[in-house]
Amino acid sequence: MEQQRHDLAALFAQLGLPADAASVEAFITGHRPLAPDTSLAEAPFWTPAQAAFLAEELQADADWTAVIDELDVELRRSR
Repeated sequence: MEQQRHDLAALFAQLGLPADAASVEAFITGHRPLAPDTSLAEAPFWTPAQAAFLAEELQADADWTAVIDELDVELRRSR
């Protein structure tokens, strides 16, 4: 079974967040840098449902894993 390739806009929509390019960039800019010792799913800015989705998808190595990893990298970059 072939995995689907999702992008950041699709991930933000899945999380119930504004998904247009400007909103995605504003979210990332406003929440970086994420502390190195904090997992993405444990970041304080997620709702419990968003955190659970991220953790479950990463644990399952599901279709969303690549784009969740991409978001993780973006949030850890210095401003």
